[in-house]
Amino acid sequence: MTPLVNIKSSIHNYSVDIVDDLLNHIENALSSGSFFIIDENVYKLYFSKSVFEKFPNSFLTIKPSEENKSIDKCQSIIEKLVEKKIRHNQSLVAIGGGVTQDITAFIASIYLRGIKWTFIPTTLLAQADSCIGGKTSINLKDIKNIIGGFNPPVKIYLDFKFLETLSQEDIKSGIGEMLHFYFYSNSPYIEMMMGEYNSLLNNPKKLVKYIIESLTIKKMVIEIDEFDKDERNKFNYGHTFGHAIETATNYRIKHGQAVTVGMDIANYISYHYGFMDEINYKKTKQILEINFPKYNWLNFDNSLFLESLSKDKKNEGIKLGCILSKEPGKLSKEFLLIDEKFKLLIKNYFENIE
Repeated sequence: MTPLVNIKSSIHNYSVDIVDDLLNHIENALSSGSFFIIDENVYKLYFSKSVFEKFPNSFLTIKPSEENKSIDKCQSIIEKLVEKKIRHNQSLVAIGGGVTQDITAFIASIYLRGIKWTFIPTTLLAQADSCIGGKTSINLKDIKNIIGGFNPPVKIYLDFKFLETLSQEDIKSGIGEMLHFYFYSNSPYIEMMMGEYNSLLNNPKKLVKYIIESLTIKKMVIEIDEFDKDERNKFNYGHTFGHAIETATNYRIKHGQAVTVGMDIANYISYHYGFMDEINYKKTKQILEINFPKYNWLNFDNSLFLESLSKDKKNEGIKLGCILSKEPGKLSKEFLLIDEKFKLLIKNYFENIE
């Protein structure tokens, strides 16, 4: 194994390692009593006829849907852990993307008042972003990520072979998430990555250097603001509006592409509220549009979008908490009234999006 990134945390330090012998590592973990929670699609694709057959009582598979990021689903999994007598000296291992990660991390934080867990991320978005930082988030009805805390894994293992079987939509989602880190830091990787966009979709293993850049940017910030009190807030750039897009489209748009549109909305508002000049707005939009999802925006539900914004966990009172931009590398947290001016801007934006 090759250490890629080491993260200092007040909870416990942890690292991201590149692993070449994943199955051997999994077998060792199973032999030592670890219990695995696995994305059902990943299991079918990679592990249906593997070492897990020797340990049929040491894993379960889950559907990686937003509906499963719920109290009810977590309770049903906890009941299985109780039934299988999982104890403090054992640990959980998540194999999958962000949904599997969120469910496992949340359960690990509350089961027996907390047990250790390990993460093997299989999506681009999870490998380049969510695997570090320690956030655990589950949904409550239609309110996204309203319940959770901070519970980093003790170890993260990256196997880039998983990238080879991702759909292009999953790759686009990961690219959208990486872009928001790059815009936060005004990274030169913005133009590098988007300049070879189509090549990356067809040859995902070329994404490794972009994953490393993304993790490096995030590491720098989470080590100075681990619990999201100040600087780390800026990583919500594009997410306030992206989460509302996900809700309004019933998650038909994948997270990273919703965030891509969300960044453009943040810039659009920034421009019309006098934060961003026209040159920066048009230049940034030209980049973001490359990663826009294919969607019939004529059927977009503006009222559901605005309702979702009003429930966002970053709000203060009746004011919407969001990250606006002056230019790449210069983001700020602002609180805006969802008044008639704001609503008209949103209406105009979605009427003219392509």
